[in-house]
Amino acid sequence: MSNPVFSNSPAFSAKAAKRQAAKEAAIAVPTPSAEQLNEHFGLPDATPAQMDRMSYEDTIVKTGVSFLILVAGAAIGWFVPALLLPALVVGLVLGLVNTFKKNPSPTLILLYAAAEGVLVGAVSAWYNRTFSSGLVPMAVFGTLAVVGITLALFASGKVRASARATKIFLVAMVGYLVFSLVNVGLMMFGVTNSMFGMRDAVIPGTSIPLGVPLGILVVLMAAYSLVIDFDFVKRGVESGQPRRYGWTAAFGIMVTVVWLYLEILRLLSYFMPRN
Repeated sequence: MSNPVFSNSPAFSAKAAKRQAAKEAAIAVPTPSAEQLNEHFGLPDATPAQMDRMSYEDTIVKTGVSFLILVAGAAIGWFVPALLLPALVVGLVLGLVNTFKKNPSPTLILLYAAAEGVLVGAVSAWYNRTFSSGLVPMAVFGTLAVVGITLALFASGKVRASARATKIFLVAMVGYLVFSLVNVGLMMFGVTNSMFGMRDAVIPGTSIPLGVPLGILVVLMAAYSLVIDFDFVKRGVESGQPRRYGWTAAFGIMVTVVWLYLEILRLLSYFMPRN
């Protein structure tokens, strides 16, 4: 026995069911042919930009924009070296914010690039006044050479970041940070009045300042830091990380290159005559 409510309703009658079946058959999706399937699978894959994923090209553009702003800031710092202290404070604050911020902010990273550029320009102007005028160009070309060689070795697969090397690098970084803080403290309290503090101390039995071998070691550390940055980009692209992390890569590379430049600048100053 059928339900009288359903049997008397036009929506549930046999004729209505037939009409509905006819409509569904009319709009049914046809089965694709082999040619159509081949054509579909032959279409190009979606690009990383279309999928909003990291790519080498996009990361290079973001890094390039960051360095253009840094160079513009350096020009300001070169001609207005009095901005050294404000740029140092702003750069330090923005550096910490960008380091610990979970999601990268393009605005904050570019502001950091501008502040860091002013700092680099002011420091370079001081070195140019204190030492031979050829020091700054030599440091610039030296930095470009180290970056280029490191990138070439990484791209060829001859240099890679490993867990053991990274652990040694982190230990060395902590040691260098402690040394730098102690050195700054000694200089501030007048314990040493030399230009670079304990770095100017001569190694016993030689005439070589401590800053020379230390500077070479730190340049090697900065080069390995670049390897870590490049490895971050490689893993980010291969794992399909969101496109915004290209800014994180740009920030990391910029911090490392600035550190490398300042260390090369100080290292070369030991071999240049003072004005």
